[in-house]
Amino acid sequence: MATAEDEVSSASRSVPAAQRFISADLKMDIPHSARVYDYFLGGKDNFPADRAAAEQIISVFPDVQNTTQQNRAFMLRATRYLAREAGVRQFLDIGTGIPTSPNLHEVAQELAPDSRVVYVDNDPIVLVHARALLTSSPEGHTAYVDADFHDPARILASAEVRDTFDLDQPVVLSLIGMLHFIPDEVDPYGLVRTLTDALPSGSFLSLTHGTADFAPAEAESAAEIYRQQGIPTRLRSRDEVLRFFEGFDFVDPGLLNVLRWRPDGTTDGLSDAQVGTYGGVARKP
Repeated sequence: MATAEDEVSSASRSVPAAQRFISADLKMDIPHSARVYDYFLGGKDNFPADRAAAEQIISVFPDVQNTTQQNRAFMLRATRYLAREAGVRQFLDIGTGIPTSPNLHEVAQELAPDSRVVYVDNDPIVLVHARALLTSSPEGHTAYVDADFHDPARILASAEVRDTFDLDQPVVLSLIGMLHFIPDEVDPYGLVRTLTDALPSGSFLSLTHGTADFAPAEAESAAEIYRQQGIPTRLRSRDEVLRFFEGFDFVDPGLLNVLRWRPDGTTDGLSDAQVGTYGGVARKP
């Protein structure tokens, strides 16, 4: 039977040798939100500590896998809208997580091959697999920034952002399933505003956020397990999530449970209580 160390070694062989040193920093004995999320999606890039934490969460919130799956489905629908209908060709995806195909650039470039995507994450296991994010259509481009959401100035000043984007043209800021891991004390609203202030008129904010509005007891119990495992978690109400969009104009149908945002038939049979996540897309005037 393969051990966790074997899994890391196998993953590391798929990336340049210069990146392999990070395997020592994976902290395999401590759950990580990206790896727990990967487990909920049925992925293989997680370790026993992640799986144990995930199973604890499932025990108190059995629909958490529906939540993660529909969170991802929202990202796919929103990206298709932004590439096809809104005509945006530049995407800044922060809190990328472990690659799961189709990735954002695959969705955008299928519709608009000249799309350019910059992924941002600071999880070592995401960096191990970053190679999967750096494929691109010949007409487009993808790049990866190893950076922390808590340092938006570094993200904006990175060579990858400067060289990939024309910041005189609209950019989509994609923040999918990550802001509920940002506690109030680090001012998530200020961090988002720093990023959106740097984007030109016509840019978009695409965002999802976990909430306890639909199933309060179950969602808060799941959040408490995250916190007990050392993963800061702050579920927010609809009014609190709305604050992230201040200064932006919502695309119809506004901020809703992700199930209700331009459904495509894949959400049939699910209720709001089974999917504890808000999602919305809005345009900067």
